[in-house]
Amino acid sequence: MQQNITLALTLTLLAGLATSIGGFLAFFFKRENLNALALGLGFSAGVMIYVSFMELLPESTHALAKIYLPKEAEALTILFFFIGALFAWLIDYFLPNHHLEEKKLNKQAKLNRVGLFTALVLAIHNFPEGLTTFMATLTNTPTGISIAVAIALHNIPEGISVALPIYHATNSKQKAFWYATLSGLAEPAGAIIGYLIFKNFLKGPAFGFAFALTAGIMVYISLDELLPTAHEYGQGHKIIWGILAGMLVMALGLLLF
Repeated sequence: MQQNITLALTLTLLAGLATSIGGFLAFFFKRENLNALALGLGFSAGVMIYVSFMELLPESTHALAKIYLPKEAEALTILFFFIGALFAWLIDYFLPNHHLEEKKLNKQAKLNRVGLFTALVLAIHNFPEGLTTFMATLTNTPTGISIAVAIALHNIPEGISVALPIYHATNSKQKAFWYATLSGLAEPAGAIIGYLIFKNFLKGPAFGFAFALTAGIMVYISLDELLPTAHEYGQGHKIIWGILAGMLVMALGLLLF
């Protein structure tokens, strides 16, 4: 049992640290190349929108359908999706600089806010993911390995989505890298804390609610923060191609694993 726990924690940690790879890759976007920044922000939005609608919401309905009737499960998924969006709006509202007029915020301040908001949202998203990987490995090791690989693959573009705006805002590779890494470390934290606190309730609806909430938060930040910021730095078609590229990367990751 001790070996299984060690393996489960190791896999969860490695999957979470894949955001560090994304954080490193973000440095290959030259700070002077604003079109690349716009493309990268669109890519990040595509990643988050695709994973929300194609993975998190179906997973939410599937988890809730084990407890509720199918229509009730769908209704609860929709309800918690919009609760998640509302929660994201509240976070955004109380972030520093929200009450200042947008025109008074320079571009660096806006990008820094986008990066910090993205890191916070992805940390929330990674928390239940870490618990899922941990529990799956304890239950069935091959399944746990498959889930860990899949999560690691989509954590790479998520790391880019955190590091890219922070790097452009601060010109600090170190800060961008560590913010990306910290957002991924929410996975092993979620595994340990979630297991200790919620181990008696893991068969309840908690996962279903968490997935739907996370989807709502991720869609909100994509539409309200990432895409508007991308449009400030690039032309429409470049942003669209970035969105589609992000969706394609996520689609291939989910399809292969």
